Amino acid sequence: MRVLIVGGGVLGTMHAWQAVERGHDVVQLEREPEARGASVRNFGLVWVGGRAAGDELDTALRARELWAELGRRAPGLGFRANGSLTVLRTPTELAVAEETVARADAAARGLALLGPDAARAVNPALRGDLLGALHCDRDAAVEPRTAQPVLRELLLATGRYTWLPGREVRDVDTGGVRDDRGERHAADVVVLCTGAWLGGLVREIAGTPPVRRVRLQMMQTDPLDEQLTTSVADGDSLRYYPAYRGAALDELNRTQPQPAIAAEHAMQLLVVQRLDGGLTIGDTHGYAEPFPFDVDEDPYEHLTEVAASVLGRPLPRIRRRWSGIYAQCLDTGQVVHRERVADGVWLVTGPGGRGMTCSPAIAEQTAEELGL
Repeated sequence: MRVLIVGGGVLGTMHAWQAVERGHDVVQLEREPEARGASVRNFGLVWVGGRAAGDELDTALRARELWAELGRRAPGLGFRANGSLTVLRTPTELAVAEETVARADAAARGLALLGPDAARAVNPALRGDLLGALHCDRDAAVEPRTAQPVLRELLLATGRYTWLPGREVRDVDTGGVRDDRGERHAADVVVLCTGAWLGGLVREIAGTPPVRRVRLQMMQTDPLDEQLTTSVADGDSLRYYPAYRGAALDELNRTQPQPAIAAEHAMQLLVVQRLDGGLTIGDTHGYAEPFPFDVDEDPYEHLTEVAASVLGRPLPRIRRRWSGIYAQCLDTGQVVHRERVADGVWLVTGPGGRGMTCSPAIAEQTAEELGL
């Protein structure tokens, strides 16, 4: 078959990879010169431990396998099975972790509860006060700013892949698309992976998908002068990920409310060290549109303070700050919105904060559903 992918982000590129791997010819169009949306404005986390039981966890575990395979074939992805530590600094946070590791699926998630000394043995950079840490050895990381170009190099080497940036699709129908240069691109199957771009063409052909947009703020530091051997999260992440829901989390929310600024921006601390040594730090969650065009400094100050307290040292200079917008299914228990919007035309969007984690497996599921 000839498969046409609209969208150059990680989800679209993974769909291209799946199609090429199955022997099909692929053309991928992207309206920008390079992907500039959520696919490059994230942590690069392959985050397994906190996923909801059932389809979401199964998808994340399969995606973790596929990321490892891709990492072996394309070292430039920077895939590393570094795991994560969620730092626990209060008895109520510790109780949530204890309840989580007591569940039957803790081993499948790769979760273990470590005491302070054991946590620091895994990641010596954690010099702040802590009562323990939840260790997930299934979690991993890649480099989000270079992942798509590296994957495309792998695809181009097959001779069955064409990359067409700077092309905005104006019309879609059974049999192909027409771009803003007036060129027609024929295809047997069209897959729209347009991310948070839900207006224009998407609205014309799909109406209003059951998807909302979410805004985040993040930052990156200059290189840290030591290795952060795992990704790091704080106790607020227990409130955000569905794996931790239960009586202990209810007690945490009741007796240990977030600081006002963290609650206002639905914040958690996540820290990932890039290959150059810099730290990617975030994040916030904003749901009310229209989104502001500028970034708010108060969340950055809070994240800086919390990250410094976890590491027990001042952070390097903040090198850059940014905001991003991603698409999330309104039913947050649904991993992705996949819909046939016309004969041979599919819309795949809405993985939310799971896009980098789950995209290889989401693309595999799409390929199987479409019979590629």
